[in-house]
Amino acid sequence: MKNKNMKKKLLSTCVLFALGLSPRASHAQEAGAAYKNPQLPVEQRVQDLLGRMTVEEKARQLDLYSGSTGDGDNHQIPAEDHPLPFLDHTHDATHSATDTRFLPDKASQLWGTLGVGAIHDLYPHPELANTIQSWVIKNNRLGIPALFIEEGLHGLETLFPAPIGLGATWDFDVAKQTGATIGAEVRARGIHMVLGPVLDLAREPRWGRIEEDMGEDTHLTGQLGLAYVQGMQGDSLNTDHTIIAEPKHFVGHGSPESGLNTASVHLGEREVRTVMLKTFEPAIVQGHAMGIMAAYHDIDGIPCTANPWLLLTVLRGEFGFKGFVLSDLGAISRLQTAHHVAATPEDAVCLALNSGVDMQFYDYTHDQFQNAIVQGLKDGKLKPEALDRAVSSVLRAKFLLGLFEHPLTDPQLHAKVSRAPEHLAISLRSAQESMCLLKNEHQTLPLAKTVKNIAVIGPNGDVARMGDYVGEQTAKEWSLIDGIKSLLPNANVISDHGDNISAAVDKAKKADVIIAALGERDKISGEGFDRATLDLPENQEALLEALVATGKPVVLVLENGRPLSITWAAEHVPAILEAWYPGEFGGIAVAKTLFGDNNPAGRLPVSFPRSVGQIPDFYNHESSSRTKDYVEGTSNPLFTFGTGLSYTTFKYDQLKVTAPAQGSKDDVGISVNITNTGKLEGDEVAQVYVRQELADVVTPVESLKAFRRLHLKPGETRTVTFSIPQTDLAVWSANKQWAVEPGDFDIKVGGSLESGLDGKFTLK
Repeated sequence: MKNKNMKKKLLSTCVLFALGLSPRASHAQEAGAAYKNPQLPVEQRVQDLLGRMTVEEKARQLDLYSGSTGDGDNHQIPAEDHPLPFLDHTHDATHSATDTRFLPDKASQLWGTLGVGAIHDLYPHPELANTIQSWVIKNNRLGIPALFIEEGLHGLETLFPAPIGLGATWDFDVAKQTGATIGAEVRARGIHMVLGPVLDLAREPRWGRIEEDMGEDTHLTGQLGLAYVQGMQGDSLNTDHTIIAEPKHFVGHGSPESGLNTASVHLGEREVRTVMLKTFEPAIVQGHAMGIMAAYHDIDGIPCTANPWLLLTVLRGEFGFKGFVLSDLGAISRLQTAHHVAATPEDAVCLALNSGVDMQFYDYTHDQFQNAIVQGLKDGKLKPEALDRAVSSVLRAKFLLGLFEHPLTDPQLHAKVSRAPEHLAISLRSAQESMCLLKNEHQTLPLAKTVKNIAVIGPNGDVARMGDYVGEQTAKEWSLIDGIKSLLPNANVISDHGDNISAAVDKAKKADVIIAALGERDKISGEGFDRATLDLPENQEALLEALVATGKPVVLVLENGRPLSITWAAEHVPAILEAWYPGEFGGIAVAKTLFGDNNPAGRLPVSFPRSVGQIPDFYNHESSSRTKDYVEGTSNPLFTFGTGLSYTTFKYDQLKVTAPAQGSKDDVGISVNITNTGKLEGDEVAQVYVRQELADVVTPVESLKAFRRLHLKPGETRTVTFSIPQTDLAVWSANKQWAVEPGDFDIKVGGSLESGLDGKFTLK
C-alpha cells in the first residue's frame, strides 16, 4: 500500500508538472535545500541553487521582461516582444498607474512555471510589486524571486540635478547622499536596482548624453561615482533602503565618433585603461557595485558586448566584479544588426554570454533569447561555464538583496520615505552647490534684493528644465521665475519667451535688470539628441545680443546639458551663471544665487570650447597636444575644467609636499592653508593637479589627483591635507603593465587650474 501510494503521488506530481501547476509541491521538496538556509554563505547557496536548475530555468533568469508596453525611451515595444501583458492597464508607456491590477492568468501564460529573471518599465507601487513578487515565487519550481529594475539616474520621486550638475558640486558627501536618497525611495516601492550612475567621461559635448556624465575628468568622475554607489548600496543590500547600483556604460561610451550616440569609439588599450576604466574602477573595487551595463559601441572594432577582455579579463578578473552585466537596450541584437559580427540571434546571444554579458535588455523576443541559450548549449556555441557564470551572477544579486528571506516590501514604508524633508533638502543643496559662476564683471552679482523691475527673457524662464531620464513629477518643479517671485514677492517680474525678439526687447527695456534665461530645451539634449554645433540654439544668440544692446544690466543664466560655445557672451555679457539642469528646486537655487542668498562655488566639470572645431577639448590632454593655435585664433578653451567664481575671495599659502621615503609605499602627503579673505562666508573647492615631468609614455600636461570642498567664514583659515596614493601616479607603460616610475613631479594646488601654488616632489 505504501509503495502504491508513493506511485500515485509521483504520478500526480508528474501531471501537475505537465500542467505547470507544480510549484507548491516543489517548494516542499526543496524545503531543506542549502540555498534556502540564510545561515550559509551566499556562494554556497548560489551553487546549490544553480545545481538544481534546468537549462530552461537558467535561461529564464537571464531575461528581462517589460512591465508595460514601452521601453525606457517611451518607444512602443513591438508586439512580439510583449505578447501577453500581465497588467490590466498602465499610466503611460512605461509606468504603472496607482490602480493597475496584476492579471495572474496573463502572467501564467507569459511566464508559466520557469520563473522571472527581472522586470523593467513598471515603476510599481509597493502593493503591486508585492502582488507580482508573491505570484512569481509561488509559481516557479524553486521559488526564485524576481528583480525589479528601473531608471532613476537622478531621482524617481525626489528629483535631483542632472548628473552633470552633480559633477559641478565637486562634493563627495552630496553625491553619496544623492545615491542613498534614490536608493531608499525606490526600495520602498519594491524596486531593487537602478540603472546608474553614468561613469562615461564627458569628452564629446555634441553627444546628447553628456548631461548624464559627471564630467570630463577621470578622478572627479571616479570619486563622485564611488560616493554615489556607496550611498545607494550602503554597507549591505539586505535592507529596506538600499539597492543595486549599475554603473554604465562599460566602457568609453562618452567619446563616440562624430558625437553620435552608439557610434564607434577610437581608443587604444592605454587610453582605455588609464582614462576610461579608471572612472569605473573605484565604484567596482571600493564600492562593490553589483551591476554593470555593457555599452552599445565597439572599441577598435570589438563590440563591448562581445569583448571578453573587457568583461571577463578586466571587469571580473582584475576588478573582482561579482555582480551581473546587463546589456544596454538592444546592444546584444546590435551584434547581428549593426556590428555584423553575428549571423543569427542564436549566434549573437551565445557570443554575448561567452564574452561576459549576463542578461538581455529587450534584445530579442523572449522565446528567441531563451531558445538561443538552450539550443546554443546543445550546438556547442554556448559554453556551459559561461551560462553558469551568468546565472550565478544574477542569483548572487538576489541573495545579497535578501529576496529569498524578505521578498516583499512593507507597504507602510513608502509613505514615510517618499520625498521626506531631508531628501528634498539634499536636492536643493545639490542644486545650490552646482551653480557655476563663470563671469562677474564689476561685481554685477549678486543683484540687490531692492530691485523693483526684473525682466526674465528667454525660453528657460518659466520652465523647470530637468534633463533626460528624469523621474515622476510628484510635486511642483520650480522654474527661474517661480524662484524669483518666491524670493522677491514684491518685485515686478516681466517675462517673455523671446520668440519675437523685437517684442521681447520692448518688454526688457522697462526693467532695471535683464536676466537672459537661455540654454537648451527638451529634445536638444539627452539620449538620441546629438548636435552638430554647440552654439546657443534657435534664435537665442540674436536674442542675447539684442538684450545687451539695450544698455541695461544683463545677467546670462544658462540651463543646459552640455557645454556651449558662448564666445560672444563671454566678451559682452557682464555676468554669466551656468546652472545646468538643476532639478526640481533649480529655480530656487538660481534665484538664491542671483540675489546673494547662495554664494556660488560650483566648478566646471567639463571645459567649454570656443567653437565646435576645438573638439576634443579637455584640460588634461597629452603634453604633445595643443602646442599650436588655429588660423582663426587660440586653441585654448573658453572656460577650462575646474573654473568657478565666488562672491568672496580665498588665499592659499604654506604649501607643504611630503614625498614617501625611497622604497616606501606611503602616500604623497600635501598640506596647504586656505583663508577666506573676503567679506562673505562661502565654499571653496581646493584642487590638486599633478604632472609627471618624464615618463616611459606620453602623459597629460596635468591631472586632477585630489579635491575637497570646504566652507569658510570671513577671515577663517583652515589647514587642508591631501593624500595621493602612489598607485594613482602609475602609468600603463610601454611594456603594457602598471608602473609607478621614479622621477620628478610638478604639483599645483588652488581653486582652479589658473590659480594657486606650485610645488614639486620626487619619487625615488
